[in-house]
Amino acid sequence: MKKWYDEEYEFVIEVTGFLNSDKTEHYCRNGEEIGDKYVCTYGCPVNKDGQGICSKCMMIMFPVMESVRSGGDLMNIGGDSPYTKDIVCPDGCVMFRLTARPLGNENFHKGGFWGKE
Repeated sequence: MKKWYDEEYEFVIEVTGFLNSDKTEHYCRNGEEIGDKYVCTYGCPVNKDGQGICSKCMMIMFPVMESVRSGGDLMNIGGDSPYTKDIVCPDGCVMFRLTARPLGNENFHKGGFWGKE
C-alpha cells in the first residue's frame, strides 16, 4: 500500500453498550466489548489489536463518514454534534459512537487530487 493523500478527517468509533445483553459471548459475532475503539481515516476502522470492525457495521458507518467528508453536519441526521453520532449495529446488538476529527487537510475533491498524475 502506498498512501499518497493526507485525509481530511480521522474517525474514532467506540463501543458504548449493548441493547439486550451485558456481555459479548453468544451475542455479538465480532466480539465487541464496551470500551473497544476503532480508528481510521479513509480505510476500514481497526482497533489497537489490529482487528477490523464488523463488516455489517461498516455498511452503516461508511455513508455517515462520507457525509462528514462532504461537508455535512451529523446533527442533520440525528447526531449530537456536527461531528458525533450514535449508531446501532444492523443486528440490533451493539451501540457505537462515531466521532470525526478534522485534521486540517485539503478536501480530496475540492483540492483537485482526483485524477492528478
